[in-house]
Amino acid sequence: MYVITEHSKKQAAKYKVELRLSSNPKKKIDVYKGDKKVASIGDINYKDYGTYLKENGKAYANERRRLYRIRHKGEDNWSLKVLW
Repeated sequence: MYVITEHSKKQAAKYKVELRLSSNPKKKIDVYKGDKKVASIGDINYKDYGTYLKENGKAYANERRRLYRIRHKGEDNWSLKVLW
């Protein structure tokens, strides 16, 4: 079961959104602005920056973040803002 990371919590505060474990079993997190769900993010089968940071350390997590951002360049989505 996924646990929302400290990194994601800090990012949520920065963007003034609330994070809850997703109601979709294939996703990690539901993002809420007020009472409205705005997104379900993070495939449960893949790791994110906060998970890499906790499991593999900052250098490895930063490299994974760099590669993720290259793959998703030009996108503006909640996964990028909250998970990476």
